[in-house]
Amino acid sequence: MELIQVGEKTYYIKNPTNIGIYKVDNENVYLIDTGNDKDAGKKILKIIDEQKWIVKGIINTHSNADHIGGNSLIQERTNCEILGFNIEKCFTEFPILESSFLYGGYPFKDIRNKFLLAKESKVKDIENNLPDGLEYICLKGHFFDMIGIKTSDNIYFLGDSIFSEETISKYHLFFIYDINEYLNTLDKLSELNGNLYIPSHCDATKDMSSLINLNKNKIDEIMNKILNYCKNEVTFEEILKYIFDEYKLTMNANQYVLIGSTIRSYLSYLYDNNKITYEFRGNKMIWKGE
Repeated sequence: MELIQVGEKTYYIKNPTNIGIYKVDNENVYLIDTGNDKDAGKKILKIIDEQKWIVKGIINTHSNADHIGGNSLIQERTNCEILGFNIEKCFTEFPILESSFLYGGYPFKDIRNKFLLAKESKVKDIENNLPDGLEYICLKGHFFDMIGIKTSDNIYFLGDSIFSEETISKYHLFFIYDINEYLNTLDKLSELNGNLYIPSHCDATKDMSSLINLNKNKIDEIMNKILNYCKNEVTFEEILKYIFDEYKLTMNANQYVLIGSTIRSYLSYLYDNNKITYEFRGNKMIWKGE
């Protein structure tokens, strides 16, 4: 982990999940997300201690396990407050909701792991509790009520509102809960006027335009693949296998629920926009192109 100062009061820790830090005064700081597990929490606290700072609070952009994994350990050791927004607050307090939602039932043991099931922490609503110098913006799409944080240095922490070229080139698919809202968020990102943008899984950048277009183009590509394949009148499982085969991906339990949920979201978007329809045939749900 590397601590980088990017503004008078704004820092971040470069990490697989970037961690924001905002100094509210000479010694107290707020963290923006905490990484994927207690080990990430320990490393964050080591950096904080080296700077002789005190963790006053944590702000979670959303409740996915790789963003709240260090919450519990840091809260136990510092007694800091944790702030969350709407549904994300509930998922952070009751992390079993994430793997249950993704699977659509009680999660079997192979998906009750640190990648999908963080340890619970106590959370306050971000409304009326956000410290001076920070603002939140709604960035729905990737998850229910994800937010971004703008600091007084005009720097934006953007959560998982946009994905890197490396991720898109390697995996092609990235988790999206609501396709329509994700596209709306990409449009919103293009209207921001920040000094620096720090997505959770991308390098910090001053210009997101090419990355926004890359994300949009990949969504269009996947949508067209699903739309064309539905002309064959296929089940969800057949669509999921087709997409994995098309992109030469390997199925495992985590990918089954994450990408499976994402494909269902694409199907919902296409159905709601009258691009596909469905019928039940032989007790199977069959998706069909219009």
